Amino acid sequence: MLKGRCLCGKVRYEINGVLGPVVMCHCSICRRVTGSAFATNASVEARAFRIVSGEKSIRSFESSKGQFRHFCKRCGSPLYGSSKSFPYVVRVRLGSLEDAGGARPAAHIWHGSKSEWFEITDTLNRYDKEPPMELLMPGAASKSAKKKKNQK
Repeated sequence: MLKGRCLCGKVRYEINGVLGPVVMCHCSICRRVTGSAFATNASVEARAFRIVSGEKSIRSFESSKGQFRHFCKRCGSPLYGSSKSFPYVVRVRLGSLEDAGGARPAAHIWHGSKSEWFEITDTLNRYDKEPPMELLMPGAASKSAKKKKNQK
């Protein structure tokens, strides 16, 4: 069981599952929301993610069409992201986890828009723009195909 919380401790969550690939996103939106060079995220199945306390303290912001960022209204800590297109996945902000269960970074994404003042010195995969969907949303391709099949 992985546990996470905001800075002030008002919002707490649990993940009863494993983290997907850990990615560092260098897009301008992630830089602005973190005030840093990148945001570090991992996907988890939405059914494995549960708010334990402080649900009324969570606020959401639609940062781009259908993409939501959820944070604590009291301390401002970014906690997780969600997407209307992929409701079965939650993108957890690794900085809010108390323990990442041994997860390690897999890639840098939106490398083409990274800040000029930060130098990447590791040998992880780099994607100038959007990476393969499986890196962000494991299982998304099979679930999308299943959804389309059910709509026929």
